[in-house]
Amino acid sequence: MTYEKGPDLSGTRREDLDLSRARLHAPNFEAATITDGWFVDANISGDFRGLRLNGVEVAPLVAAELERRQPERTLLRADTPVGMLDAWEMIERTWEETLRRAREFPEAALHQRVDDEWSFVETLRHLVLATDCWLRRMVKGEPRPYHPWGVAGSWLSDPASWGLDPGATPTFDEVLFLRRQRMDEVEVTIRALTVNELSRVCVAPNTAGHPTGERPVGECLRVILNEEYEHSGYARRDLDALASNI
Repeated sequence: MTYEKGPDLSGTRREDLDLSRARLHAPNFEAATITDGWFVDANISGDFRGLRLNGVEVAPLVAAELERRQPERTLLRADTPVGMLDAWEMIERTWEETLRRAREFPEAALHQRVDDEWSFVETLRHLVLATDCWLRRMVKGEPRPYHPWGVAGSWLSDPASWGLDPGATPTFDEVLFLRRQRMDEVEVTIRALTVNELSRVCVAPNTAGHPTGERPVGECLRVILNEEYEHSGYARRDLDALASNI
């Protein structure tokens, strides 16, 4: 596959743009308008807040269908200490099952990318980064929260500025050990939650990193819950693909 950085089309209009069979990774369509588009057999995933198709807001419809298929998703909307704990225990069970299956694969397969997405090990490393962002940086207020093995999306053009090492090649077991530390930190935080703590507003440190600004503790923890759940699904999908090639 050929890679090239696309042009900046923000604020412009393009007529008859042909993207058939193209693959767009992490495009930003915020506040974009698409008219007379053709999405036949298209496969789109992402954040659909406020997205309307033919005048219909689709996010609530998609969320309802996903929750019908996967009822445990309703736990991800938790807004009480007890609800947060229920959601986290579901996450732990989900990953326990996923890791049990992953251990059946040879080490090399767990470092292999499927359809150019993150490998299984890279997915675990990304979740380390997600915890560092939303728990350590925001909830705990640590100015330099990042472990160098964390993996960020392609939008982070200078990972070294955060203290990340994009050239690191830790083993599956090494990453698992780090992941267990981070997951234990999340669990300790959730078990200690009170109603007041959930609504406490966190202020991001004035250091390089993400996120920035102010966020309530509950919002930060729900981001972690969603990251954990969604990436466990991606990981299982990729394990299915790897299994078919072994």
